[in-house]
Amino acid sequence: MTALTCGTHHVGLTVSNLEASAKFFTDSLGWTEVKRNPDYPAVFVSDGKIMLTLWSSQTDTPVSFDRKTNVGLHHLALQVESEARLNTVYEVLTKAGITVEFSPELVKEGPAKHMMCYDPSGIRVEFFWSGVSE
Repeated sequence: MTALTCGTHHVGLTVSNLEASAKFFTDSLGWTEVKRNPDYPAVFVSDGKIMLTLWSSQTDTPVSFDRKTNVGLHHLALQVESEARLNTVYEVLTKAGITVEFSPELVKEGPAKHMMCYDPSGIRVEFFWSGVSE
């Protein structure tokens, strides 16, 4: 069967701290704020290839994710274009005080590498480099 879809338009994430999560993407990662909907409230951000809709939750105390018991997003994986860019992401996030789960490391035997962190609302975000220079 031929796939009935053709890629990702956007991913919607419910966040406990809308402004801090939006700044994580815009200030730390250089994304663009596309628009806001203060009535919802939501902030839409994009890196030019994918858009995220950040929806404000109605609680300030999120439930910690447990991949063995929770249904939902395990993590968001974002691709970077080079090993140097992966290292830059790590340095920028570390300096910004973002919680890093693990620093850049090989995926299995490599050459791909990745790292994992948590956005200010506790969402796991992975940064992935394929191991192939573009």
